[in-house]
Amino acid sequence: MKIALAGCNGMSPNGLISRAAVYDSNNELENTISICMGATSGGNKHLNELIKKYPIIAVNGCKNECVNTILKEKRVLVEKTINIDEELEKTKQTAKNTVRLDENDEKCVKTIKKAIQNKINEINKI
Repeated sequence: MKIALAGCNGMSPNGLISRAAVYDSNNELENTISICMGATSGGNKHLNELIKKYPIIAVNGCKNECVNTILKEKRVLVEKTINIDEELEKTKQTAKNTVRLDENDEKCVKTIKKAIQNKINEINKI
């Protein structure tokens, strides 16, 4: 079964971490697709129909949970949610950059990739 990864596209450090973690996970894991939140919020009808076919993991950059909000507005259910602020807080990590990953940010990406894998494992156990 495919699982869709929907990442935050915000121009914040956590938005960058989300984009990188979703991109890497999609390239490294089988049976995943990534969702472009810009196209989703912009009303891409083909994409909106496509994403209703798969369980979705929302990777939100902050407590505002824009990914969940956008998908809810499109009547798309989110199966699992990751909040990057909460995940990084558990490991006492903090992302620093908005457009380029440094060594610190790459460590944050690895943390979020692990969280994505854990959520995938939870879905596959259902």
